Amino acid sequence: MKLLTTAHSFFLITSLLLNSPVSATKKTTTTTSTTATTASATATASPSGTISNGPFPADLNGSNFTYPFPVKLYKFVSQGLNLEMAFMDVPPKPTTSTTTTTPAKTALLLHGKNFCGPTWNTTILALTAAGYRVIVPDQIGFCKSSKPGSHYQFSLQQMALNTHSLLATLSITSNVTVIGHSMGGMLTARYGLMYASSIANLAMVNPIGLEDWKALGVPYLSIDANFATERASTYGSIRGYEQATYYVGTWAPAYDVWVNMLVNIYQGSKAVAYAEGQARVVDMVLTQPVVYEFGLLTPRTLLVIGDKDNTAIGKAWSPPDVQAKLGHYDVLGKQVAAVIPNCTLVEFADLGHAPQIQDPDRFHEALLSWLG
Repeated sequence: MKLLTTAHSFFLITSLLLNSPVSATKKTTTTTSTTATTASATATASPSGTISNGPFPADLNGSNFTYPFPVKLYKFVSQGLNLEMAFMDVPPKPTTSTTTTTPAKTALLLHGKNFCGPTWNTTILALTAAGYRVIVPDQIGFCKSSKPGSHYQFSLQQMALNTHSLLATLSITSNVTVIGHSMGGMLTARYGLMYASSIANLAMVNPIGLEDWKALGVPYLSIDANFATERASTYGSIRGYEQATYYVGTWAPAYDVWVNMLVNIYQGSKAVAYAEGQARVVDMVLTQPVVYEFGLLTPRTLLVIGDKDNTAIGKAWSPPDVQAKLGHYDVLGKQVAAVIPNCTLVEFADLGHAPQIQDPDRFHEALLSWLG
């Protein structure tokens, strides 16, 4: 594991695209929280929905996978639709201390495209043991949440707004540690740009969106074509992709749990609506880059990178010369960390796209050390 602060001066092209100068000497990350107002516009969120504690059917919104903690539903209206956002709300573990002066700490965990809330299970356990209340939503269109399919406009801003509204309904308005992985890492960046004043810490784990794939030559693929690919997903296709990308060619029996979790939804009662939504999510992450805005992030930030990751949206349908340019996380991590003003970079040279699953002990040691 290599630990670097962002005293870098390269990756200047991003700052030029932003039309905003990036200082060649950046602040070293400290252990105190940074509260600042983001340079971009801040969306508003207020308690506008209700929380339901169940009971719920075993097949909730097309998923009958058993979650490690009780599931709740945030019921709200978005884009004229009545929606349900499933989430887990896990309290901190009791301690023997009688001190009550410690401020409340909340961690918000954001999943990736091929993940659901339960894939954060070991991180939930680590954070609750460290005194955090942990909120773990399934985004709209995913897992146990509503599947509006083709009737919903998927955007990172909409996902951030939905999530922030959930927290507002739970009366959580400040001192939030936001941790996102893969697509959830991309969403974490957008969340940090929109709601910086509510954030104590920002952590992105192998986020996608560290590069602009379409600018690098990835051809546009229609939502219809993506829908056909999503509908054709099987255990074999999902495992093959995850083995090559997430786990650096290795496989452990425990990984099958997460493959079958997805197969359960792709073949479940909401299969068509799920595939419609997933096709739009692929379009969303391809056409809504965040890479040009990393320099605007103001919260204290951790970037965790498994260097052997090669994830790149559109790589599969790109010509060989374009494929060769994409997904070099061992380079991208350093480049992006150089742009984020108050960032610490942690690299795992031997891990892939999902370090929190592939080597949870090392991952949580690095995360909790940084949070500490």
